[in-house]
Amino acid sequence: MEHILSTLEERKKPVARLAKNSKLFKTIINTIKEKKGENIVVLDLRKIDEAVADFFILCDGRSNIQLKAIADNIKDDVELECDEKPYHVEHGDKWTLVDYINVVVHVFQHEQREFYSLESLWADAERTEY
Repeated sequence: MEHILSTLEERKKPVARLAKNSKLFKTIINTIKEKKGENIVVLDLRKIDEAVADFFILCDGRSNIQLKAIADNIKDDVELECDEKPYHVEHGDKWTLVDYINVVVHVFQHEQREFYSLESLWADAERTEY
């Protein structure tokens, strides 16, 4: 958890705000769905001054192989559709983080997602399930 937080704190806060109808946002959500990511939740952090991004997108995968497939396909699809590469990618044992500055994608195995409990850490964020 410390590693995730330190990685996010190292970068500067985004200047331009992103919207849920942006091409980047839609591409990430669609890619997660295509790769059968589960429990997709978006935390809208735009109204939280201390937030390091506009959105966190969280999802579960059933295995390390599925986590890798989801993260790899997000990177590939976003580059193809939006001509954008991630600022940073971090791989853990049972989680992966893909950082696009305004949007940070967290792909977890279920147990790790419960352990890190990002939804409760950012409980004051607007929450949308997909």
